[in-house]
Amino acid sequence: MKELVILIPVFNDWESVGLLLPRIEAAVAAISWRVRVLLVDDGSTAAAPETVESRLPVEILHLRRNLGHQRAIAIGLYEVAEHTVADAVVIMDGDGEDRAEDVPRLVAEFERAGEREIVFAARTRRHESLVFQVSYHSYRALHWLLTGKTVRVGNFSVVPREALRRLMVVSDLWNHYAAAVFRARLEYRTLPLERGVRLSGNPQMNYASLLVHGLSAISVFSDTVGARLLLVSGALAGVVAVLLAAFPWTPLGTALLVMAALQAVTFATLFAFTIISGRSQMSFLPLRDAAYFIMGRRACGGTRDSLRSLGEAVDEGSRAAIRERV
Repeated sequence: MKELVILIPVFNDWESVGLLLPRIEAAVAAISWRVRVLLVDDGSTAAAPETVESRLPVEILHLRRNLGHQRAIAIGLYEVAEHTVADAVVIMDGDGEDRAEDVPRLVAEFERAGEREIVFAARTRRHESLVFQVSYHSYRALHWLLTGKTVRVGNFSVVPREALRRLMVVSDLWNHYAAAVFRARLEYRTLPLERGVRLSGNPQMNYASLLVHGLSAISVFSDTVGARLLLVSGALAGVVAVLLAAFPWTPLGTALLVMAALQAVTFATLFAFTIISGRSQMSFLPLRDAAYFIMGRRACGGTRDSLRSLGEAVDEGSRAAIRERV
């Protein structure tokens, strides 16, 4: 039987996760996969539960410090890729907004695609506040202007092992999972799904955190952003030159226009060359660096046949078996 790992990053939101796990258990009963759950504890200040109510094998992967939502996903993907023989992994949030009942739908679409493409949930309806939705659509517009790409998906997805193997050498995974998939040009498709509502408590991400999250996605395409800013600043300088030639200006007006154009061109040029030089620097690689951030792992639910027993090292025979699968 094929094996599916459900990866859930968690920061303090253990109550929501406790409500979500029984829903996942009920939902995945409809699919013909052996399912395990990996909770990535992103340096929570609230103590993780010793046990959870689930007949599914559940394990908690504890990180050494809080790294942020996207980096917790990156390290969780490394754990699945290197320390399990899973055929696929589902990435979902633990607050209930990624609905448990949609996991079988994602898996069914994944199977229809021949289990070769990543399948993302494309949101058809959201339930957040008006302020959040205005902010979100403003971010989408800014993302499109700077990168030329439309934001349509989040983290909720199913990833085949082959794509997971490729992601292990994609540095951009450290900043933003979905953007890393697009930047690496991995094959994917989308499935329209409605976004759920939070099961318990308040969001762990405030507006500042959401801003950082959005900028992280844009940063994956920083070379494109730099090129676009350079083109726009060049066009602005051209417009200034035309205005100076076509109309009479006071010395102060002329100075202000020239300074604005020079500042725009200088900023865009410096930004573009900073990005170009940075492309030759050593970056985070999940395959090489993720293990440094893992403090430990332990089983906390289901059978004793967990992803890895607490404290158990992967021996050479296991590693060979894993690499045969990839």
